[in-house]
Amino acid sequence: MERLWQAMDVTTVERPSVSSVVMPFVVGSLAVAAGGVLRLALDPALGDRAVFLFFVPAVLIATVTGGWLPASATTLLSLAIGYAEFGRYGHLASNQVDAAVFGVLGIAMAVGGERLLRSQARSRGLARHVIERQAQLQSILDTVPNPMVVIDEDGLIESFSPAAERLFNWSKDEVIGENVSILMPSPEHEGHDSFLQRYAATGERRVIGVPRVVVGRRKNGTHFSAELSIGETRLGSRRFFTGFFQDLTEREAAAERVQTLQTELLQISRLSAMGEMASALAHELNQPLSAISNYLRGGERLLRNDNPHSPALAAMDKAAAQALRAGEIIRRLRDFVVRGESDRNMESLRQLTEEASALGLIGAKELGVTTRFKADTGVDEVFVDKVQIQQVVINLMRNAIDAMRESERRELRVTLSVGPENMAMLSVADSGPGISPRIADQLFQPFVTTKGAQGMGVGLSISRTIIETHGGRIWAEPNPEGGAIFRFTVPMGNPKGGH
Repeated sequence: MERLWQAMDVTTVERPSVSSVVMPFVVGSLAVAAGGVLRLALDPALGDRAVFLFFVPAVLIATVTGGWLPASATTLLSLAIGYAEFGRYGHLASNQVDAAVFGVLGIAMAVGGERLLRSQARSRGLARHVIERQAQLQSILDTVPNPMVVIDEDGLIESFSPAAERLFNWSKDEVIGENVSILMPSPEHEGHDSFLQRYAATGERRVIGVPRVVVGRRKNGTHFSAELSIGETRLGSRRFFTGFFQDLTEREAAAERVQTLQTELLQISRLSAMGEMASALAHELNQPLSAISNYLRGGERLLRNDNPHSPALAAMDKAAAQALRAGEIIRRLRDFVVRGESDRNMESLRQLTEEASALGLIGAKELGVTTRFKADTGVDEVFVDKVQIQQVVINLMRNAIDAMRESERRELRVTLSVGPENMAMLSVADSGPGISPRIADQLFQPFVTTKGAQGMGVGLSISRTIIETHGGRIWAEPNPEGGAIFRFTVPMGNPKGGH
């Protein structure tokens, strides 16, 4: 605690050591002895004059080295030696006034020396305190995560933090004293000084204290977006401006990734819907095409019995062949859609779920939905088509949020765990009204929806197609806490024959 108070009080004088206390007395005593010897040597020439003059340097030395206490002791020792050494010669009879003057001078020198030493100690303490504060400030500047640039009222850079060096690719030594416009692209580069001059003339604040997005320029000329906050400080008559930057490069890249992901998912959603529709149409069209072919074959036989040489027989034969050909084409299209050739790779189920939640949970916070994620440590790598599985996750999350719109309790829980047959299982649980028993058995059939007139009834059907194509299973069950739980499984690891 004492050290803490000393560090906070710049007037604190360092506690002297034993050697620093004793040494001034020793030095003063030796100086007195030297002065006495010198005075004795000059005694024949001086007589009874200037008895104490030769002790003044000793008092001065003691004062400078030790302060008032060694100086006072040296003064008394000088008076005692003066009387002892020269009194027997009768030299002191006429030097009583000199002795008094010497004593007063010695005390005055002691007091003045003490004040001088204390002033020097305070100056050293203040200088040390300033150095420590500067070191602390520099340490803070070195560790501030956001880049910081300090300029004066003329736009010249006064301080450039290490984070700013990393952001702008300029070193501190290169930019200190330079105009801050070197960090700006055109047209801000040419007009920045006029902004400072206008503020100095009018005092009108336009950007100070208001965060704004700006464009910065690195040393290599490349540009980047950053959020800039500016503060103003006055030191005496000088004015300084401190700018804090927040690099938006990663944020913009993340937004771009989300946009790209959203575009891909929308595209795969449209393609999946088209594929499901094509599969349904192929199934329905195969029956009338088969019937057309059968009727043509039957008509051909009847016509052959009545008129074996009729030219219509060849036309009917070709029509039946074309009907069978159309049916074969539709069958192949249906097989392709159902089997769903996809690009599968080893993916992190945890990561793709987090990425999908960026889209699936849009608007959840505004609806008051509380979301919880839980992942078992044994579930991560799965062999899937990333975009297709994310489409399923988004669909289940959006369905869960829609189901809880009218619920008092709105909790969404996403869980990653090991499912049946040692497959990875993802569960999406909501606290909505649950699944109506009327449609529970047909939930994953095309055009069956739980959203009434607002739903198309293809989302869960597409999800089932995707999951089953991956070799997994998707199903729904009641939530014991109220609501519904949708689960699906996908293979973990890289199966034999995988890429």
